[in-house]
Amino acid sequence: MSILLNKNTPVIVQGFTGRIGSFHAEEMKAYGTNVVGGVTPGKGGSTHLGLPVFNTVKGAVAETGAEASIVFVPPPFAADSIMEAADAGIKYCVCITDGIPSQDMMRVKRYMRRYKKEDRMILTGPNCAGTITPGEAMMGIMPGSIYIPGRVGVVGRSGTLGYEAASQMKARGIGVSTSVGIGGDPINGFSFKDVLELFEQDPDTDAVVMIGEIGGPQEAEAAEWARAHMKKPLLAYVAGLSAPKGKRMGHAGAIVSAFGESAQEKVEIIREAGHTIIPHPAAFGETVESVLSGKKVAA
Repeated sequence: MSILLNKNTPVIVQGFTGRIGSFHAEEMKAYGTNVVGGVTPGKGGSTHLGLPVFNTVKGAVAETGAEASIVFVPPPFAADSIMEAADAGIKYCVCITDGIPSQDMMRVKRYMRRYKKEDRMILTGPNCAGTITPGEAMMGIMPGSIYIPGRVGVVGRSGTLGYEAASQMKARGIGVSTSVGIGGDPINGFSFKDVLELFEQDPDTDAVVMIGEIGGPQEAEAAEWARAHMKKPLLAYVAGLSAPKGKRMGHAGAIVSAFGESAQEKVEIIREAGHTIIPHPAAFGETVESVLSGKKVAA
């Protein structure tokens, strides 16, 4: 079992015929993802990579039964693409696009609230690496070869650190159930807490690695939620321990502006909530291995 994505999930690509969309659509197909078509306005009725192209997401859903969509659309048009997916009945959307204006994402968040929670599309991103269920399917830009199937869930804001965690675990024979990138922008879709809820409900996930960074309250909120509701071990790494207050680094969301948003403060909150801290980026594999084997890990 997995969360959000499996080998049977029918996926469409928005921005299908563009250079970036084409490249990653081919990678996704080669990995085994059930890509059933794509959307490029004005090119409907044609074929691309052996798959049908549609003018609209509604048309693609009607013809293919697509349930998931990945967005490779330039920033000025990406918000409209996300809202179009929601309006068409897509259940899960991954937005890879970086540089979407915050005002546009605020509009997306307001738009999605018009749907009842049970009918609301799940969105991860923007500015994320995507989602992969190893050995089954991927919707994203990650190198699929570094992931092996297993029982550890991964959720992070940083794609690169997610890759590092997966690679170190693979070297120790530890596999991943699903890895989810939630994106590094200040305003995104699903939060850490939202993804932790799914992992807690997944019978094939035994532990979860959460990869955070400076800026925003999501890691602290997730740690508090997990203290009250999670029975599975939660391991966390927070990037940016050496960043001074007010420093911008990496993602647009990585700016410290209030108490609880620096890396050190987040580490303290997560530790006080009773979760395991991964001390540095080279310790993903050994820390996960220790927790899974029942060994006590130093705070």
